[in-house]
Amino acid sequence: MSDPKNMSDPNTTPDVGATEPATENDPTAADLGREQTKAIIIALQDDLAKANDDLAKAKTETLRLVADMDNLRKRTDREKIETAKFAISKFAVDIIGVADNFERAMQAVPAGAAEADPALASLVEGVGMIDGQLKSVLERHGVTRIWPEGELLNPHYHQAMQQVEKPDVPHGTILQVYQAGYVIDERLIRPAVVVTAKGGPKPGKAEAGGETPAAPQPQPIDDTPDGA
Repeated sequence: MSDPKNMSDPNTTPDVGATEPATENDPTAADLGREQTKAIIIALQDDLAKANDDLAKAKTETLRLVADMDNLRKRTDREKIETAKFAISKFAVDIIGVADNFERAMQAVPAGAAEADPALASLVEGVGMIDGQLKSVLERHGVTRIWPEGELLNPHYHQAMQQVEKPDVPHGTILQVYQAGYVIDERLIRPAVVVTAKGGPKPGKAEAGGETPAAPQPQPIDDTPDGA
């Protein structure tokens, strides 16, 4: 007797389509694949744009840090130079005070007294030599003496303590220097104390120094003692 399970019904058509996979011509599968690919490309483009943006920011930050470091190096080098250049300022002020005392000592000798007294003449000569040596030492270390007699008043370097009526002299002309001034590389460490003229013709802007006053010129050292 035959097994009915092994017998096929000649009137039944096998369901072939239910087990076959979707073919390449299936429009639904193709559209789905394109959408997925498009989404992946968009995501990659977004990641690339973000990476480029981060790279640009990192580059800008790096350039800024490099510029800051370069500015710091330049500022440090400049401060080192200025520190070395002006480290002598306080010491120079003290030495200048000593030089002032030597000048006052020579100025205190009455005119003609040294000629009449050989001992006094020798003393004045010795004091004058020491005064000249002090000034030479200051100059070797960049300390410049200001003695602006005959020049126009420059408030950046001169301090007027008195004015004298002089109608025939340009206004502001320095008639007398009470105390020499000193600078280090154009940096004032002590102004020259002076007497100026007033009442005369006013000098032109160029004569007065203009907007940027000229730096004082170094004064030659006079080693000849007063009264010698």
